[in-house]
Amino acid sequence: MPEHIRAHSLMVTRIALVIAGRLKDAGTTLSIPLVRAGALMHDIGKTPALKRGLDHSEVGRQICLEHHFDEVADIVGEHVRLKDYRLDGEFSEKEIVYYSDKRVNHDKIVSLEERQAYILDRYGKNHQALRERIQENFRLCKKVESKLFSRLNFGPEAIPLLALQVRIGPEADVNPVADYM
Repeated sequence: MPEHIRAHSLMVTRIALVIAGRLKDAGTTLSIPLVRAGALMHDIGKTPALKRGLDHSEVGRQICLEHHFDEVADIVGEHVRLKDYRLDGEFSEKEIVYYSDKRVNHDKIVSLEERQAYILDRYGKNHQALRERIQENFRLCKKVESKLFSRLNFGPEAIPLLALQVRIGPEADVNPVADYM
């Protein structure tokens, strides 16, 4: 995995662990190890997909399935576009990874608006139908953000500070979110 994709994945993981840990503390049923695995692996298909001009989330999903990481496969497969989402449903690991990915541009934490502007500029130039799909995806992400933060005692603006306090490397504790709780 190229270093820039690794750095992006690590930052997405930090955000995902903050949200998942705090949601779990608020009484939701979530798997922290599944969130961690999904966030770390969400772009596993990026390099092979770019080489062949394919959808990297679907390539990543297939890689996970080939290696029998079935639970992670759906998270990886839906980190770009959620396919099965209910605003009034239970909280899910894939919603957390989907949202967390939208908050990271390269390896920097940004707002949803900043990330959307980047995606539109990079991929949506002169492609009105694609621009509309990107904008619709970010409208959904705003709804996911509202859902996630409805159970948290902080807002999206606190993510940069909280995420940088999370340890996720080999030196991390079994529960990497415990240090800042």
